[in-house]
Amino acid sequence: MQWLLAFSFLLAVPRCRAQAHDAALSETEVESLRDAAYVPNDRVDAYIKILDTRSDRIHALVNGRRKPGREQQIHDLLDDFATLTDELDNKLDDYAPKHRDLRKTLPRLLQATERWSTVVRSAPEDPAYKVVQKIALDALGELHQAAATMTTEETAYFAAHPDAARAEQERADPRPAQRETIDIPR
Repeated sequence: MQWLLAFSFLLAVPRCRAQAHDAALSETEVESLRDAAYVPNDRVDAYIKILDTRSDRIHALVNGRRKPGREQQIHDLLDDFATLTDELDNKLDDYAPKHRDLRKTLPRLLQATERWSTVVRSAPEDPAYKVVQKIALDALGELHQAAATMTTEETAYFAAHPDAARAEQERADPRPAQRETIDIPR
């Protein structure tokens, strides 16, 4: 009987984590990620917008009037922020070996990580969110490093492989190429 109870608990744990992730994103944000799923530049841009929203909320709470529950709200936003930052870092890890062309988006991501780091650091020290603040800063540091490394690697790769750059551009622009039509006599 105990093993059955333990087994059912183990099955429930991943579901709880997945439900917690769903709470981190609004329906609009989920839709924006779905819409951008097939174009890596759009996907990274969607994450940037989502993280900008979280950053703006953190900034507003830190610089706004103190209200009851403020520390818990900051904690929750920093936790969401760290989770989403890790997800974006994982996406970059997926795109890198496939040589997906993110050269347009990566400079914006690098600027955004610097901006976000400033906002996350601006929260005053508080035991209620000290740990998640550190986790968010670590995640941002890893994301910034991954984006910087990927920028250098992509620049070198696409300079050495111009055909790959053209193929990536065609993949990103799904409109069919103009084809020459041939009239076949009947």
